[in-house]
Amino acid sequence: MKILNVWFIFLTTIMFVSLSWKQDRNSLIIKHVPTSSLHNVNKFYINNKAPLLPQHFIKLPVGSIEPHGWLKKMLELQRAGLTGHLDEISIWLGKKDNAWLNKNGEGKYGWEELPYWLKGFGEIAYTLKDSAMINKVKFWIDAVLSSQRTDGDFGPKRMINGNRDLWANMPMLWCLQSWYEYSNDPRVIFFMSKYFKYEMSVSDNKFLKDYWENSRGGDNLISVYWLYNRTGDSQLLELAKKIHRNTANWKQENNLPDWHNVNIAEGFREPAEFYFQTKDSSDLNASYNDFHLVRNMYGQVPGGMFGADENARKGYVDPRQAVETCGMVEQMTSDQMLLNITGDGMWADNCEDVAFNMFPAAFMPDYRSLRYLTAPNMVLSDNKNHHPGIDNSGPFLMMNPFSSRCCQHNHSAGWVYFIENSWSATNDNGLAVQLYSDNTVHALVGNGTKVEISESTNYPFDDKIIFTIHAGHSASFPLYLRIPDWCDKANVVINGRSNNNLSVNKGYLKLYKQWNDGDKIELQLPMKLFVRTWNKNKNSISINYGPLTFSLKIKENYIKKDSRITAMEDSKWQDNADPGQWPAYQIEPASDWNYGLSINENNLEKSIKIIHKIWPKDNNPFTVENVPIELSVRGKQIPQWKIDKYGLCDTLPQSPVSINAASQNLILVPMGAARLRISAFPVTD
Repeated sequence: MKILNVWFIFLTTIMFVSLSWKQDRNSLIIKHVPTSSLHNVNKFYINNKAPLLPQHFIKLPVGSIEPHGWLKKMLELQRAGLTGHLDEISIWLGKKDNAWLNKNGEGKYGWEELPYWLKGFGEIAYTLKDSAMINKVKFWIDAVLSSQRTDGDFGPKRMINGNRDLWANMPMLWCLQSWYEYSNDPRVIFFMSKYFKYEMSVSDNKFLKDYWENSRGGDNLISVYWLYNRTGDSQLLELAKKIHRNTANWKQENNLPDWHNVNIAEGFREPAEFYFQTKDSSDLNASYNDFHLVRNMYGQVPGGMFGADENARKGYVDPRQAVETCGMVEQMTSDQMLLNITGDGMWADNCEDVAFNMFPAAFMPDYRSLRYLTAPNMVLSDNKNHHPGIDNSGPFLMMNPFSSRCCQHNHSAGWVYFIENSWSATNDNGLAVQLYSDNTVHALVGNGTKVEISESTNYPFDDKIIFTIHAGHSASFPLYLRIPDWCDKANVVINGRSNNNLSVNKGYLKLYKQWNDGDKIELQLPMKLFVRTWNKNKNSISINYGPLTFSLKIKENYIKKDSRITAMEDSKWQDNADPGQWPAYQIEPASDWNYGLSINENNLEKSIKIIHKIWPKDNNPFTVENVPIELSVRGKQIPQWKIDKYGLCDTLPQSPVSINAASQNLILVPMGAARLRISAFPVTD
């Protein structure tokens, strides 16, 4: 969607685009709308308080959404794997000499690692209602709340060039906010109010001057608005202005303040956040501009991200360039926040692109280890130094549970934030389905009726989603169903009755009626094959089926390694951590990978065969062996495309590639399941 169109949503009365359908006594009304209305105020959930502009969608409180199916399986794997045991492994989460446990903020260990881990670990605990995990969360929350000093500051007292570094406090504030939503603990409000008074007391020439805090001031800003919406303290709006003017300038037309991949994925949302207060369209447009700018320069690749390794570099644009696991988590988080701010479904589309096609492949299938960097084209995952082919010097492609101070801890929030943002409240006391998955939402709607809506689906591997309403008594409220951009049409059947004339794409289907217990809604988002051509990247192509991008099926050979020997240089672990229980893995290709595709783009159904397989018994579809969908295509091997001198698959050959060889049958699997992958393909003649 063009930026002008998004601004039009904010400034004009939303016009209903399609038809209404009335059905006997139930008075069902179906309309196709670009987004939800801003003209009402939700009675039950906190939106922005005046004079801030309201959000189009309102995040439901922590614990409102109960996952099922494969997404619940992901949380269970995380709980049994690295996320659930990282406090037994990581030195940064140990209780010995930890600055987060010291009233004066002193200690050898203590920075971003604890809040990075805790913000995901806590959300998983609340979502799974795991009492043992919740007790661990409470230990750290109590410690943080007890650490506040007389001046209002808290946490590790890290000084850089004589200035107090406040970056690590920003994600910890998010942990406190979630704890408050879960527990209604009044200490949080008092604590945050006192801390923000401390921030106001710091002079501008000493505020947010270090690299990380300067780039990521938006994380501080969103917490200030969170507290303002609960207290109405007008001084917080002055603090918001101070944070914005001391944060890196994300409003440059043709440049970014820095090119670190995580800073981009995390920082670019800040102007859109500040737009709540300024009501200046240039702030909103800046976040759109940043998103498109980096992808125009470094994002001509599938998977929703961009090729920055750690830092984007001119000339390094091939799909073998990777992105940090942290970058994926922060991009999905930004997408979710910007969806609520703008009401623009493109952010949900991108969130799904990253979540389904990039994020799962960053982990071992059991979630007991992960790698720092993952690329769309990646045919070896090892502990070698691949610099300067990638930006980092060290074992940055290795699956290692002990490796990295950031991604090792920050990955925990990826799936649980996705779940928490799969539904949202609307200003007209309704609900919107944003990210489709198998779950149950618990919410207040209409005039205060408590409802449960169960959502049954294997999406994104299936195109049907069935909703069942559960309520003690009937209630009238709107239900918004997001229509993804890739879907040409969407069909809805309500209580067995369909309307053959109802066929829409993009935006939302707004269903309004008096809903009764047991009402059923069946939404179909017909998936089709389509090709994306990356004309700035050698005219390579990627193959999509609905929201899934597909990669070559490469046989993966997993080789167990000593995780301590193959860890990154800055990794540190507790003395009693057992590397035998937490091995690292090198993944080598056991089949050829250097293929181009031979397809007829004008007749994809003839060129590509869709193979549906049985659903995996272990409910984990993101492994090469388990995938419930495969594609059969024709292609040719390209002998000159090899592993290069840096130990990476060489850069793409220019398409079309002329090869005098017989074509072969190739199998493609969903990109998110392929830990070794070719996802951007050369085209052969």
